[in-house]
Amino acid sequence: MDYSIADFLLRTEGPHSDIVACGLRGFKPFEVETDLDAEPTMLLRMNSITDATAYPTTKVIHSFDFEQNYAYGEFARYDGGYRFSMTREDKSFLLVKKDGSNVVDSNLGQYEEADPSLVRFGIWVMFGLIMAPLRAIAIHSSVIVKDDCGVLCLGESGTGKSTHTRLWRENIDGARLLNDDSPIIRVIDGKAIVYGSPWSGKTHCYVNKCVPVRALMRLSQAPYNKIYRLPALASIGAILPSCPPAFAYDATLQDEICHTVSDIISSTPVYHLECLPDAAAAQLSYSTIFER
Repeated sequence: MDYSIADFLLRTEGPHSDIVACGLRGFKPFEVETDLDAEPTMLLRMNSITDATAYPTTKVIHSFDFEQNYAYGEFARYDGGYRFSMTREDKSFLLVKKDGSNVVDSNLGQYEEADPSLVRFGIWVMFGLIMAPLRAIAIHSSVIVKDDCGVLCLGESGTGKSTHTRLWRENIDGARLLNDDSPIIRVIDGKAIVYGSPWSGKTHCYVNKCVPVRALMRLSQAPYNKIYRLPALASIGAILPSCPPAFAYDATLQDEICHTVSDIISSTPVYHLECLPDAAAAQLSYSTIFER
């Protein structure tokens, strides 16, 4: 099966390769029919790993528990590549990518029934790994579109990103949501473009479209509404925490991310919004970004 995500081609092969049928309905708008001779950006082989011991960990980059201890994840190096493992109860899932290759081998298809949550997250990690040197990043944010331009609202979980984009939709005529969790930014010909993606958190907003980025805006809660543009170094500091967290612990991946973030801020303003969860905050950020 082929999927076009941020104008990159993801191809899946093997058991459970129809990931929509496996329960990942967010991928449906991204299904495409292509010539089998077309070179995919990432080829995911769903059941090409039969012996996980063939990829022993040489360095753990980042380990973590999933929300509500659903599973345990580990992003690591093996000799000659990257590996990402997920363990849930008595099941263990592994995805590996050799350095310089666009092929991801996995055992995601080894079980009779797929685990949609872990398949979704495993693809997100490995797709991000392959996108990094291509000047593309999955940014943790909520994206609002107005006048065919996108504004990315950044912030820690619980800051109010989704609330703020909802306030735009309720109070700014023509504003609409593009993605509510993990849109993809690409820098093309020196300009930042934001794409909808199959990863949109708890909000079912799976839109296979893209728009130029008008601005990025980091939110923080406050007892007042105030917005100001950030200088270059502060702009980098505002964006980096919203990039894939595991990549921050690997020098090669962090360099790729920093190059892309530098390209983004060279052509795109970054703001900090200190705000209340009210209509006035949406009106202030809209007027600052679009009317000045």
